[in-house]
Amino acid sequence: MSELQEIPIFPLNSVLFPKGKISLQIFEQRYLDLVASSLKNDMGFGVTLLKDGYEVIKPGKEQTMYSIGTYARIVDWTQLDNGLLGITVEGVKKFKSGQCWCTDNALFMAKVRFSDRDASTANPIPIEDDRSGMTQLLQLLEDHPAVQDMNLNIDYENLWELGWRLSELIPVALVIKLELLELDDPWERIKVIEETIRFFGYDDD
Repeated sequence: MSELQEIPIFPLNSVLFPKGKISLQIFEQRYLDLVASSLKNDMGFGVTLLKDGYEVIKPGKEQTMYSIGTYARIVDWTQLDNGLLGITVEGVKKFKSGQCWCTDNALFMAKVRFSDRDASTANPIPIEDDRSGMTQLLQLLEDHPAVQDMNLNIDYENLWELGWRLSELIPVALVIKLELLELDDPWERIKVIEETIRFFGYDDD
C-alpha cells in the first residue's frame, strides 16, 4: 500500500473492481459538484460499498461505508432522456480508507492508501490451462445484454482481469464481492471464486 492520500468518496450499492465500469445518474448537488470538479481537474474519486443508509441522503438515516473501495475516473458523460446527468466511471486501483469525514456540502472525504498490486496498471499474469473453465464462464456472462452494454474490453489471457470481471459479474451478494475485492492475491481470488460458484451449483469439470 502507498502513502496516505485524500480523495472524495462516492458510496454506492455496488462493488467496483479495476477496469470495471458503472453507469450512474447524477442529481444530488454534492455529486454534481464532484463530477464538475473531477472533469475540470482530471481527477477521480473513490467508489465504496454502503454498509448502512441509502445512496441518496434521507433525513434521519446516516450513511456508513466499508473501508475497501476502488478509485475510479469518469470515462464518459451525457445528458440522459430524463434530463439528468449520466456518467460512466471506470475502476483504476483498489484502496483501503482510514479516517473518513463529511464536508459542509455532505460529500464524503477519506484518507486512503492505494494498492500497489490491485490496479489496472498491474503487469498481466498468464492464465494456466486448468483455469479454462473460468474463462469460459466469463465469456458466457459477457454474452448477457446488460454486460454487453458495459462495452468491457476484457483480456482473457490475464489472470488479474479474469478475477476482477468474474468477481463483478457472478450473481452473489455484494458482501461476497467485497470480500473478493479485499483479497490481494489474484490466484487466491480465482480460487475463492471457484469455490463460491461451486457452492451455488456450478461445476466447470
